Amino acid sequence: MRLHRLDITAFGPFGSTQSVDFGELSAAGLFLLHGPTGAGKTSVLDAVCYALYGSVPGARQSGQGMALRSDHAAPGTRTEVTLELTVAGRRLEISRQPPWERPKKRGTGTTLDKAQTWLRERDAASGTWKDLSRSHQEIGEEITQLLGMSREQFCQVVLLPQGDFARFLRADAEARGKLLGRLFDTRRFADVEKRLAERRRTAESRVRDGDAELLADAHRMQQAAGGTMELPGLTPGEPGLAEAVLGAAAVARSTAREQLTAARCRLAAAESAQTAADGALDGIRERNRLQRRFAEARERAARLEERSGAHREAEARMERARKAETVAPALELRDAAETEHRRAAAAETHARAALPASLADAGAAGLAAAARRAAEELGGLESARRAERRLTELRDERAGLERQERADEEVLQEAETWLAGWEQTRAVLQTGIASAQQAATRAGELAARRDPALRRLDAARTRDRLAGETDAAAEQVRTAREEALTARQLWLDLKEQRLNGIAAELAAGLVDGEPCAVCGATEHPVPARKVDGHVDRETEERALAESRRADERHADAERRLGTVREALAAASAEAGDTPTAELAHAVEDLERQYARERDAAAQLHSAQERLRSAEHEHGLRITAQREAAVRAGSRVGHRERMDRERAALESELTQARGEATSVAARAAQLEQGAERLTAAADAARAAEETAQRLKKADARLADAAFRAGFDTPGAAADALLDDAEHRELQRLLDAWQHEEAAVRAVLAEPETAAAAQQPPADLATAQRAADDAGRRVREAASARDAAARRCAELDRLSARATASVRRLGPLREEYDRVARMAGLAAGTSADNERRMRLESYVLAARLEQVAAAATVRLHRMSSGRYTLVHSDDRTGRGRSGLGLHVVDAWTGRERDTATLSGGETFFASLALALGLADVVTDEAGGVRLDTLFIDEGFGSLDDQTLDEVLDVLDSLRERDRSVGIVSHVADLRRRIHAQLEVVKGRSGSRLRQHGNG
Repeated sequence: MRLHRLDITAFGPFGSTQSVDFGELSAAGLFLLHGPTGAGKTSVLDAVCYALYGSVPGARQSGQGMALRSDHAAPGTRTEVTLELTVAGRRLEISRQPPWERPKKRGTGTTLDKAQTWLRERDAASGTWKDLSRSHQEIGEEITQLLGMSREQFCQVVLLPQGDFARFLRADAEARGKLLGRLFDTRRFADVEKRLAERRRTAESRVRDGDAELLADAHRMQQAAGGTMELPGLTPGEPGLAEAVLGAAAVARSTAREQLTAARCRLAAAESAQTAADGALDGIRERNRLQRRFAEARERAARLEERSGAHREAEARMERARKAETVAPALELRDAAETEHRRAAAAETHARAALPASLADAGAAGLAAAARRAAEELGGLESARRAERRLTELRDERAGLERQERADEEVLQEAETWLAGWEQTRAVLQTGIASAQQAATRAGELAARRDPALRRLDAARTRDRLAGETDAAAEQVRTAREEALTARQLWLDLKEQRLNGIAAELAAGLVDGEPCAVCGATEHPVPARKVDGHVDRETEERALAESRRADERHADAERRLGTVREALAAASAEAGDTPTAELAHAVEDLERQYARERDAAAQLHSAQERLRSAEHEHGLRITAQREAAVRAGSRVGHRERMDRERAALESELTQARGEATSVAARAAQLEQGAERLTAAADAARAAEETAQRLKKADARLADAAFRAGFDTPGAAADALLDDAEHRELQRLLDAWQHEEAAVRAVLAEPETAAAAQQPPADLATAQRAADDAGRRVREAASARDAAARRCAELDRLSARATASVRRLGPLREEYDRVARMAGLAAGTSADNERRMRLESYVLAARLEQVAAAATVRLHRMSSGRYTLVHSDDRTGRGRSGLGLHVVDAWTGRERDTATLSGGETFFASLALALGLADVVTDEAGGVRLDTLFIDEGFGSLDDQTLDEVLDVLDSLRERDRSVGIVSHVADLRRRIHAQLEVVKGRSGSRLRQHGNG
């Protein structure tokens, strides 16, 4: 990797754009970066790191709370870093802009712009740059892959921090392990240790879980065996647990099978006894049943004997009912004839009550003749009915003619009255239409004048309002300008006071025993102290922030003043010089005239509609007058014809009505009389016929009762039964016969009679004997089933335990193997004599390489006196592997690097840093690092040692490397001609580059 050019804008202490030509500086091989304390030497290195990785070195960023943006930068200048370099044969350019809170382009306040990154590559053939990516993530991955180093490795290998390596020389094994682990990325070996430890814990957990499951099965077998099984006194994970559990299970299974054989024998004996007891119980139950059956049959026979008299009476009653059933049809016929005759006689009495007295005693034939005569007279009135209806129609037509005549007379009179004023009405309506049309024309002319007048009035009012706002805005600009100047002067004064007392501020962070951030010394005999009125960084930043806010307020006030002035000019141009009151008065006159003419013009449509309506009404009146005259002429002849026809009809109807009020009334009288006579004749004939049928039915009934053996028809009627009585009587007779047959059958059974001769059965005693036998069988069966279940459960659990033991075998072997490997990797195994962890072992090999590479430079810097060697001896009770010693050739003794003096520590740590850079570069895949930076520490060397150190650094040019030394030591400016100077000023730092001459 070779750096070519670096451009810095608004970064750290650099307020403006600064450029570094590394190509010119690297030509000398060795160049110096120097400047006053706090000028920004380290910020140049921070810019390089930020361009590559998007962040500054972690120690400086977290230790001092570094802000990337320069406090000296103008508000509108954005922070940007651009680095041009060659890596892996590719010429690249990286530009980065951090997030920026800038002033808004419109209005007040600020807005946040996101961070931006560009990556470009130079095409050697065409000599042009082409864009590769604008993605932060893609660019970060690309740079890390090309360099082969993380940011931490880069900061240790390229930006060599001498303070860190001085601490590395004095650190213990744990601190060295952390640093080397970050540089060589040995996390994979630590991950291997963790993975092995996790596998060991997992395998151990699986073995313990398996043993716990096996022991749980053993407890279940103990419960299944009834507590007779003895468990081994071992815990999960202890050896021998599986064999002990399987042995105890075998003993429990053998005992359970012996118990099962004994239970089966007891069950067989109990079943035989139960069979005998059940047989005896069945015999006793059968004899008891037959004896009870015989006793019940005797009781039923006695009850039948008691009811024999009632049974004979029921049989006699049933016999009389059967005989009476032959007389029932004659009885029903006679009842029907009697009912019919009574209805006919009642109807005849009712019909004769409505007849005249002269016909009350007439027979059926006389009543029929009178009905025929009334019907003949009714038929002769049909012609008179038609004449009466026609006379009614003629009267209605005459009344209608009179109504039409009166209506036509009203129409004629109204039409004549309306038509008399038609000409005057039409003239008035036409005059109204003409007036409305003229008003509409005048309203249009006024509207054209109204809109410009309104716009001019609005502009005049705006002109008057903006005139006052302009004076107020100008006053605000003057006030804001004075405040901005006052705030900026205050900030500059405070900044100058702080710079004058910056030594006291730096001294506040000094700690005894720790190197100074400026000179690197670990002793601070007379640190500067703060004086009264000391200005700290926070006070200066507050003053700067207030100055910027005052500038923003001044800019906002000027923008507002310009806006108001532009608006005032526009309003004045449109309104002119006419006073606002005069314009308002003119607009009011126009508004009144326009409203008056607009209201008059609005009447045009209604006037036209009234004229059209009046003309239509005129036509309707003329038509109605003409039609009424025609109808009056046609009504005269029609009226005369109706009068002649009415006189003839009235003469005919006077003769036909007789004494009735009308022909219809006379016809109704005749029709009603004929109907009554006909109904009376029919009722008389029906009464005579029903009387004959009743007489015949009485004779037939008397004959049927005599043949059935009854003295009178009434006796036969009394002997009849209805359906419910007949069914009930038959049921009683059938039940008697069924009961009598059943009793005789039971008493005739030979086994029942034989059982009745034996002693009474003792059923309770037999039942108790059978229950006892059954209980003994159930107890024996339960014991047999329990023994069988015990055997089955022990067999199942034993098979499960055997399978668990087989499954645990490979797991236990795996656990033993993994546990040995994890112990070796963690350094806790007895086989690991030096108790070195795997990561420490790898780091020890890397440290041995670093010590060998560093010794080459250290031997030359110390004139052959010192040699760095790696030691893997254990320190106290800790682990070994990361020891570092120095061999002094003058004394021949080997001692710890913590015993080196200040100067010796510097060139030893420098040699270590250079050696580490070589090893890390090889570890990263052989990427060439053509540019290195060494930060501070040269002030502790004497002249001879300084020459030797510079010779070693100058020898790096043999590998085509350039080395930049960051230091404020004055003697180095004389020895190193290629220089990059950082110049500090009140407006920010700037860079000045000196050539090789």
